[in-house]
Amino acid sequence: MQERARATRKSLLEAAALLFAEQGYAGTSVNDISARSGRTSGAVYFHYASKEGLALAVVQHRFATWPGLAARYTDRAEPPLEKLVALSFDIAHALAEDPLARAGARLWAERDTIDAPLPDPFALWTTATTRLLAQARTAGHLTPHIRPAPTARSLVRAFFGLCMLTEALEGRTAVTARLTDWWLLTLGSLQQRPDPAGVLGRVRTRSGRPGERMGAACGE
Repeated sequence: MQERARATRKSLLEAAALLFAEQGYAGTSVNDISARSGRTSGAVYFHYASKEGLALAVVQHRFATWPGLAARYTDRAEPPLEKLVALSFDIAHALAEDPLARAGARLWAERDTIDAPLPDPFALWTTATTRLLAQARTAGHLTPHIRPAPTARSLVRAFFGLCMLTEALEGRTAVTARLTDWWLLTLGSLQQRPDPAGVLGRVRTRSGRPGERMGAACGE
């Protein structure tokens, strides 16, 4: 029974995420979620109580928590600024391709229409960015005037705005290219010895992303 309940909750969450990402919160009904998931409306109300409860679960599941976010970037052997750049491309990729992440972002943008308090995802992102910038400063990689905490706040907000606006104007496939352009500009003001193309090239080599467009942007 527990396994069946978990499967039902998972299917409802995934169906809701796909619909919220495609149609937004107001444009999605419980009946829509029921039809997409193949479950009854009663199952929706039994497991999540309301559409608001499902929206909250979607945001909490991926967008606000980013499971494993910090653990994946604790390798001290990798330069902290390179970890920060790699992290940004991983999150951008999720915002473009992962239905739960996409739904979470759209729901958060539409939070005023949802009768439930949604968690702020940016505190986690900002904390992770502050930590990496502090490590970079300790290692002597940052210019002297850079302060990790306020810089992290600005970077996180600029990053999220870049992803959302790029998708709206050019589509999801353009996000990697625009993020590459942004880092080529931004790293030059962060680094003690500017080498934006080198950082991006090394990140690409290690991760296998973001692919050919990054290589072109780095002059390869």
